[in-house]
Amino acid sequence: MIYALAGWRRATAWVSAASAALVLATAIATSAAVVNDDPHTVLAGLLRVDALSAFMLVVIGAIAFLATAATPDHLRTEIIAGRASSRTAARHCLLVQLFLAAMALAVLAANLGMLWVAVEATTIVTAFLVGQRRTRPAVEAAWKYVVICSAGIALALLGTFLLNYASQHTAPGAGLNWAELAASAHTLDPGVTRIAVVLLIVGFGTKAGLAPLHAWLPDAHSQAPAPVSALMSGVLLSVAFYAILRVKVIADAALGTGFARTLLVVIALASLALSASLLLAQRDYKRMLAYSSIEHMGLLALGAAVGGRLAIAAVLLHILGHGLAKSVLFLGSGHILQITGTSRIDQVRGLAARQPVLAGCFGLGVLALIGLPPFSLFASELGIARAGFTAGLGWAMAAALVLVLVIAAALVTHTSRMVLGAAPDGPGAATASPRMNVIAGAALVVGLLACAAIGVTTGPLHPLLSLAADLLAGTP
Repeated sequence: MIYALAGWRRATAWVSAASAALVLATAIATSAAVVNDDPHTVLAGLLRVDALSAFMLVVIGAIAFLATAATPDHLRTEIIAGRASSRTAARHCLLVQLFLAAMALAVLAANLGMLWVAVEATTIVTAFLVGQRRTRPAVEAAWKYVVICSAGIALALLGTFLLNYASQHTAPGAGLNWAELAASAHTLDPGVTRIAVVLLIVGFGTKAGLAPLHAWLPDAHSQAPAPVSALMSGVLLSVAFYAILRVKVIADAALGTGFARTLLVVIALASLALSASLLLAQRDYKRMLAYSSIEHMGLLALGAAVGGRLAIAAVLLHILGHGLAKSVLFLGSGHILQITGTSRIDQVRGLAARQPVLAGCFGLGVLALIGLPPFSLFASELGIARAGFTAGLGWAMAAALVLVLVIAAALVTHTSRMVLGAAPDGPGAATASPRMNVIAGAALVVGLLACAAIGVTTGPLHPLLSLAADLLAGTP
């Protein structure tokens, strides 16, 4: 409301960051309460906080803080360049706050119906953010995003209706409540539940950027403002995958572990193969990062397919690590675009010589993304692989590892061409100015340090991860 009433100016520029910091602090306090007590239900049972919800709140708060901390510098540069106005900046910040509120509602929703409403709300809000620049490619990307995601969400809505039908006929007291559905899932009609699960996983998988309804993601991520791309890749995809994790708990209890596992393995390998094939000859660095997001959502799907405490804990750690690394990279890519005027990989050279801090953060971000130690993605990918081989999915893990190696080689090759070498004349010549704002640069450094820190030790997150893994793995 502050941005709607007072607009965007020096006095209000940091309100978004302060709000995100408050969300993160609240998430940490909520996590501590959940670890030390039972799950909490409020508002007549509409909202429920358990270990998984609390962990996802931490993810939302952490990524939102990094993105909103870098937003004032990004918007200020856009206004100076004439690509935005104070009114655009105010609308941007207002929509971002609504976006974060919708994602928080999604992970706090106690039932599937409210989760669906919250996820649909994110589509409406982010459509305006994707098309914010009002160029033809941005408007086309926004429409593509709305059409494809609406189709996916429609499938999820149909799956919700079917699951509710099954619940009303065999477990009338459960409705769409997560906890009660999971407890009574063994009584659900297998035929109806099977169709509902397929529709829900494919539907929410659309919002998560998983194949086959993934086509919106590269366009939307490449056209959205950099802070929005960071939020969409780091948080929106993860929130959509959170819905899949909740659905899988019900599917495993109702149908056994084999049905959802088979579906997720197929989707995961298709997503990884798609990402690998399109990254090899990629020419746009923002689209490169977008296709990398599809890869990591595929890895999450593979980890979820494996199941078990180790795999689920690795999946949750991967969600946080990917969010931190990808937010750093998208924020960095936004600054690269501002100083070079191009998003083409072959027209960006000499970043290390001209913009050493930016180049260092971008290069380290890519190393984190491909899973090199000490970054957390190394630990999470190793955990998923170990659990997969132990669970008898060695063939799927072997195929996934080959594809991951291809993707890593493509990312390193493209990034090294941007960071190293002499800068070309004309577009892509990264000048020594403008330099990154100190706070914007600090956001990139903090994101990388946090990603490395949780790769070395999960520390205070360990009890929360353990409880969330127990919840999803069905461990008492």
